[in-house]
Amino acid sequence: MSGKLYLVPTPIGNLKDMTFRAVEILKESDVVLAEDTRNSGILLKHYEIETPMRSYHMHNEHQATEDIIRQLKDGQTISIITDAGTPGISDPGYLLAKECVANNITIECLPGATAFVPALVVSGLPNNEFTFIGFIPVKKGRKSKLDSLVDEKKTMIFYESPHKIGRTLKDLAETFGNERKASLSREISKKFEETLRGSLIELAEIAEKRNLKGEMVLVVEGNQEK
Repeated sequence: MSGKLYLVPTPIGNLKDMTFRAVEILKESDVVLAEDTRNSGILLKHYEIETPMRSYHMHNEHQATEDIIRQLKDGQTISIITDAGTPGISDPGYLLAKECVANNITIECLPGATAFVPALVVSGLPNNEFTFIGFIPVKKGRKSKLDSLVDEKKTMIFYESPHKIGRTLKDLAETFGNERKASLSREISKKFEETLRGSLIELAEIAEKRNLKGEMVLVVEGNQEK
């Protein structure tokens, strides 16, 4: 009988955001796949989780997946976690889930932390319909990706790193128009959590002046002109 794969969300900031069930599942698993075993080791130690860890990240997931599928077919219970948030959302997890489906292996994703939901909810922008973009290309395909979103009417959600947020805000302002409304959330659930709201050009100017830190979630109003 095949085992089971659990996709387990981990805190994006405050360790107390870990759920009781997530801790229980990680303790009961045969192995925990971790994006960075050093980062995850801090979390597991905090909750006294002694389950063995195995490295599973974007650079080795294609090679490692075949062996993991074999272990699952042998009946093992395996959990996958990432450095923060829900596996598969701009993090490793999709490929393994896909292969589990192809091999009729049971998958379960626990509800829990993910950065874009709180950022969307506090943005003040329409959240009845939205589209998750995630990270946009840094070089090749960047302009074509942004151009493809010009007529998007739904609220758009982007992920961005702190050292690229200024450029991204300027590129979005140039593509969508300076006055397009947006909300920028950073350090979600951490001590210095902050959400900035305004036009794209206003947020670009703030980013240039303040040297903002922390992982960013940018929520951008959809095109309201058509």
